[in-house]
Amino acid sequence: MQHTLPKYTKSLVWFRRDLRDYDHAALFYALKSSSQVYCAFVFDTDILDQLTNKQDRRVEFIWESVKELKSALQENNGDLIILHGAAKDEIPELAKSLQVEAIFTNHDYEPDAVRRDTLVANKLKIEGISFHHFKDQVIFEKDEILSMAGKPYSVFTPYKNMWLKSVNDFYLKAYPVDAYIQHLANVTTSNNFGKLMSLESLGFERTNLSVMRLPTGMNGGSQLFTDFSDRMQRYKETRDFPGIKGVSYLSAHLRFGTVSIRHLARTALRIGGAGAETWLSELIWRDFYFQILHHHPQIAAGKAFKPEFEFLPFPNNPEHFKAWCAGKTGYPLVDAAMRQLNNTGFMHNRLRMITASFLVKDLLIDWRWGERYFAEKLIDFDFSANNGGWQWAASTGCDAQPWFRIFNPVTQSERFDADGRFIRKYITELTKCNNKEIHAPWLMAAERQCSLNIIIGHDYPLPIVDHGAQRELALSLYKRI
Repeated sequence: MQHTLPKYTKSLVWFRRDLRDYDHAALFYALKSSSQVYCAFVFDTDILDQLTNKQDRRVEFIWESVKELKSALQENNGDLIILHGAAKDEIPELAKSLQVEAIFTNHDYEPDAVRRDTLVANKLKIEGISFHHFKDQVIFEKDEILSMAGKPYSVFTPYKNMWLKSVNDFYLKAYPVDAYIQHLANVTTSNNFGKLMSLESLGFERTNLSVMRLPTGMNGGSQLFTDFSDRMQRYKETRDFPGIKGVSYLSAHLRFGTVSIRHLARTALRIGGAGAETWLSELIWRDFYFQILHHHPQIAAGKAFKPEFEFLPFPNNPEHFKAWCAGKTGYPLVDAAMRQLNNTGFMHNRLRMITASFLVKDLLIDWRWGERYFAEKLIDFDFSANNGGWQWAASTGCDAQPWFRIFNPVTQSERFDADGRFIRKYITELTKCNNKEIHAPWLMAAERQCSLNIIIGHDYPLPIVDHGAQRELALSLYKRI
């Protein structure tokens, strides 16, 4: 959508989950309509204070990306003013002190962010400062994709078909930020105002982010996408196998906007073929879950999308949950996936489905427990996608898998990690098992366990539940509804 805006002498761009200086809606419109444009980012204490783990990979990822963005803006004679405090207070105060006439920012769709932006807009209105906000992190938002009857979709395939029918160059073209980049304001800082504070001074510590070799910032996103573009045509065949390099690894970059969704979708459409089309479907799922959140805000309050499944009588055994979190359930692929999450902050998408199904339908634990755990651990945590994925696995969500579909953790392991490569990476106890034994090591004869020096129940856990028995319990639990 094109926006006709007044002309301003001074404006401020408020960066949030859009940490790049190119193809950026708010930055483009601010530069185009203003003589001088300041830029700011707030390490928001309303968010940071809720993080109990002070070695949070997300904060370090953001810190590194903000650092790169600041340097990039400085190279164009601008700067990034960096603040630490409650954004709802810091942004209006900064706007007043800089004497700007308008603030430009991009939409954030989560309910807490919407409330924050409403507070900021109201404070700015009192001061006579305009507040402009734009679509940037999705291709289509809110009511832009509706059925022929004018209703929002709750099933993915018809949504996807309408998305593909609606998309064109207008929605995919880049915002030409460089055409107006000379309007960036050169900030003169004093008393360390607006400078990048250390991660430690924010109350956080370094993590193993660098050891994981997850590149941060715009350069990191570009590097990963260049690598994936060469593999995109094989994506359909490789995406489900965690032991090989099949996925894009761009989820954290999409979460924090260090890549442009328009560039990604445009490239996928240009490359074409089954692999690119399958990956584009994943980007469309992302848009789909954002519009689900917009039309069904009750899910942000922990409600099931399908009201009939709101009060499923889960037993919620706390010891089983603890074992699942620690990767000690006795099911190797489930445990390897959970250890990957705990050690890296990342989990392969196929494994997200398997571990979620196992928690809900084998351990009979409320999906909201798992949703919260993923929210704490995932670098790429995004409320709409995380909630959508968990409700899909639990059969409580829109277009979810049927409640009677229950993944068998052993057959999933045999199918998607046949040679045990992924399992061996994270469960070193089982390294010596052969490719058949590694999927169900408790079936090894005692003599074989002794010869491998692996005693199941001592060196690696016995299964904490029997899948067949739990499957029947899960079916009866759902049948009660």
